[in-house]
Amino acid sequence: MYKLSNKLYFPPVETAHSSGIIAFGGDLSVERLILAYKSGIFPWFEDGEEITWFAPKERMVLFLNQLNISKSTRNILNRNIFKVTFNTAFKEVITNCQQIKRNGQLGGTWITDEMLQAYTKLHEMGFAKSVEVWQNKELVGGLYGIDLGHIFCGESMFSKVSNASKIAFIHLAQKLKKEHYQLIDAQVYNDYLQSLGCEEIPRDLFMKILQKELKVVYEN
Repeated sequence: MYKLSNKLYFPPVETAHSSGIIAFGGDLSVERLILAYKSGIFPWFEDGEEITWFAPKERMVLFLNQLNISKSTRNILNRNIFKVTFNTAFKEVITNCQQIKRNGQLGGTWITDEMLQAYTKLHEMGFAKSVEVWQNKELVGGLYGIDLGHIFCGESMFSKVSNASKIAFIHLAQKLKKEHYQLIDAQVYNDYLQSLGCEEIPRDLFMKILQKELKVVYEN
């Protein structure tokens, strides 16, 4: 595992430890975060810990044509219980993601105050984006992530009422499909993501897709 310096650099993802950890240290500057995501790497650590960077061997992704919407969820969508917006309340979304209580979470959150400030700067620059879910004019769910163009790197989501984060995810996936994106990077496996159609793919396949799409976006 690599110890980062002030230099803007990440080692190749193939050098990551079996745990997925590829490096420690560095900072959460806008420049380093953008480089990380373009390199297939993301930060994940808790408050008080050294910044830790990951490039897991298996990557959880949603190919947009594989989105799974259950019959019960379609019923919720058809009833128009929620109003969904995009990029209208980023700071509120990431703050809720930071503060929401999660099963199995003891003590702090991995969204530290430093991370909140860093991703808010990324939002101001157009890289970090959010989805908001409203009910009776109250923000009840949402998600945020990094938009690389053709690939959206999901970071976190929250729900204050049942199904709100699921509705945010579905609306995002449908929007990105219309805009000809390739996939949503969901980072690591969990049952909830799998139920929505996400699957694990090998890191080398994820990197091939990432590099191809970055070339399309940034060279055109």
